[in-house]
Amino acid sequence: MFGIKHIKFDSMTYILHFKNGSIAREGRGLSFFYFEPNSSIAAIPMGSNDLPFIFNESTNDYQTVTIQGQISYKINNPKTLADILDFTVKDNGQYKKNDIEKLNQRIINVAQTATSSYIHGIKLKESIRSAKAIETGILEGLKSSPAIGMLGIEILGANILAVTATPEMSRALETETREKLQQEADQAIYERRNFAVEQERKIKESELNTEIAVEEKQKQIAEKQMETKIQNADNDRKLREMRVEADISVENQRKLLIEQKTANERAEAETQGFVIETTLKPYRDIDWKIITALNNNSDPKFNIALAFRQLAENADKIGNLNISPELLESILSDKKR
Repeated sequence: MFGIKHIKFDSMTYILHFKNGSIAREGRGLSFFYFEPNSSIAAIPMGSNDLPFIFNESTNDYQTVTIQGQISYKINNPKTLADILDFTVKDNGQYKKNDIEKLNQRIINVAQTATSSYIHGIKLKESIRSAKAIETGILEGLKSSPAIGMLGIEILGANILAVTATPEMSRALETETREKLQQEADQAIYERRNFAVEQERKIKESELNTEIAVEEKQKQIAEKQMETKIQNADNDRKLREMRVEADISVENQRKLLIEQKTANERAEAETQGFVIETTLKPYRDIDWKIITALNNNSDPKFNIALAFRQLAENADKIGNLNISPELLESILSDKKR
């Protein structure tokens, strides 16, 4: 009525009420009447905003990557922002211009500039793994940008949701990675087999070393046994030599004993012979007949025997000899008795 309007804003909107070119009132969440012909109202949203973005950038090896993320910010100096961008609203609360899009675009431009300067200096594979570095670059670029500083906003954070290559390059990288992983798997299998072979070699070598050690011990045992046998044989030889020497000594002693005994017997025999010879020497020249007669043997048969002997010695001189049967019978009968 007569150009007087009423308008109301929420608590997250900062209001600048200009009247005749001067600020009549300002603040958050205002509700007031104003005269439309001489009034202008700027409404700046104070809440935090999440600004999504998608960049397509070229890497150092001329490959295209897509960077997707979002930037969080809030307006902390609405009067400064109102001096640069137009946030004037109509009587129904709608913005006359969409300068909030300009604000978002300026933020995205600075973020893309920071991202481009980083992505252009690295290769595709590195860029895909550089989400954290890209976040840091965007934050540093936004916070150090004079254009952003003049807008009166505060950058709350930046998040990189994805860094992807083109589908063709993704498949190529997948193939390359798959092949590399297969090679690593083959290398792992080779290393495992090689390790198993090496372990088997070590086991065989250990077994051979053990066998060698056993053979060496057996050799030492055999040598020791041989030395023992040689020592025993030498000891036996020495014992046999000692026995032989003892036997020789005994035989020598026996020889000496026999020689001494023989000498003694010889001497005794010689002595006995000498005694006999000396005893018989007086009778050597005497006729045996005389000695027989001197024997004075009273046995008539003895005398008959001597007679027969005398006859036998003079048989060539005897022509005939008669012996009575009674004599022979008496001799024989006596013999039978």
